[in-house]
Amino acid sequence: MQNDSTTKTELDQNRAPIYEALERFRQMRVVPFDVPGHKRGRGNPELAAFLGQQCVGVDVNSMKPLDNLCHPISVIRDAERLAAAAFGAANAFLMVGGTTSSVQSMVLTACKRGDEIILPRNVHRSVINALVLCGAVPVYVNPEVDQRLGISLGMKREQVQKAIREHPGAVAVLVNNPTYYGVCSDLRAIVRMAHEAGMLCLADEAHGTHFYFGDGLPVSAMQAGADMAAVSMHKSGGSLTQSSLLLTGPGVHAGYVRQIINLTQTTSGSYLLMSSLDISRRNLALRGREVFRQVVAMAEYARGEINAVGGYYAFGRELINGNAVFDFDTTKLSVHTLDIGLAGIEVYDILRDEYDIQIEFGDIGNILAYLSMGDRSQEVERLVSALAEIRRRYHTDGTGLLSQEYIDPEVVTSPQQAFYADKISLPLRQAEGRVCSEFVMCYPPGIPILAPGERVTGEILDYIEYAKSKGCSMTGPEDPDILRLNVLK
Repeated sequence: MQNDSTTKTELDQNRAPIYEALERFRQMRVVPFDVPGHKRGRGNPELAAFLGQQCVGVDVNSMKPLDNLCHPISVIRDAERLAAAAFGAANAFLMVGGTTSSVQSMVLTACKRGDEIILPRNVHRSVINALVLCGAVPVYVNPEVDQRLGISLGMKREQVQKAIREHPGAVAVLVNNPTYYGVCSDLRAIVRMAHEAGMLCLADEAHGTHFYFGDGLPVSAMQAGADMAAVSMHKSGGSLTQSSLLLTGPGVHAGYVRQIINLTQTTSGSYLLMSSLDISRRNLALRGREVFRQVVAMAEYARGEINAVGGYYAFGRELINGNAVFDFDTTKLSVHTLDIGLAGIEVYDILRDEYDIQIEFGDIGNILAYLSMGDRSQEVERLVSALAEIRRRYHTDGTGLLSQEYIDPEVVTSPQQAFYADKISLPLRQAEGRVCSEFVMCYPPGIPILAPGERVTGEILDYIEYAKSKGCSMTGPEDPDILRLNVLK
């Protein structure tokens, strides 16, 4: 039974237990004969000068007054309970390995070797990495593609129902909520279908933290009744890069989830990352709704201004069709660029190199400007002006530009079997027709063009060469120049 002080801490979103414990510890002036070796910055003055004494002074090790992330019993436990209450979850886990770690822990909790999991193919590579680790088998629901924009959409209800009917032994259904571009599937319906079939429903909410604190935004995973959700607090939630949350519903055993997390997450949890999660959760709980109302208004304003420039298409809620695009995240400022004759990655590079504007990513046909709590209206105006000038200076005939962001894969074997199989390295074009044993993707967004176990086709090779020629940041293969691919022998 919880004592009264713990209950009060849980309910009081003004509290930040980890931050408060670190402040108490700072005032104690403890002499450090433990790690980290920089000893509050004294041993590495260049680091202290760069990051600041305030920062290195709380870069400390686990100890009784500060709790332990692997087995929290005091301040970290209180911070996790506050996070669970703020996000409407049964349990929340502080994650310091990025949302990649949250996603992988979610999949590893649900799946064992040989289990089937239903998921869209346009998932982040962290999902398929988890399948490589645990040996589960993907059942892909290939999303529809918006032919004008070249982007993959959400999962249709009937596609999910068909996959569940054809694979009744599958253990879980995984949903992107939302996709990188802001597209949402009918999450409530998918949760209901999964539960009726005795399956878990998992949500990758790397780009949906603000759903929990927004009015008029798509439904959050916990509100929709999902069993687990990976929430990227550092993206739209305001915490430090690499900090994340894993949320679980009442039907998931929290003790088992902790054991799964501890298989791969560090035993030396960063108090910089944990305190940033603690402080950011407090900020969202107290001010999130007001903040994201402003973010939505900024994004809608920018969308209208960019569309008024001509040539660009900043897409939004007009894409909603009640199924493959069940809802749309209006904070996502996604802009189609091909009608001005430039690939998205080309506009991305011009914005950075010539206008000192860094946007989230550019792909073959689109760019994404990520708007969140730290943006200001004058910076949005600067972006709109830069796009208008780029159109004036660079507008050209777009004939010959590719548009397709997503190509249906042919799955030959499981990701784990392919990744660990005997393989050979072949020049890119000689790999056609063979089975790939590694990843190839543009990052961001980190959605694989090829994943282990998939057939290498001419269309995919055309896409890879085209994306490379346009300057997309290609990652994944063993060969850093991506002139060769590892394929099964």
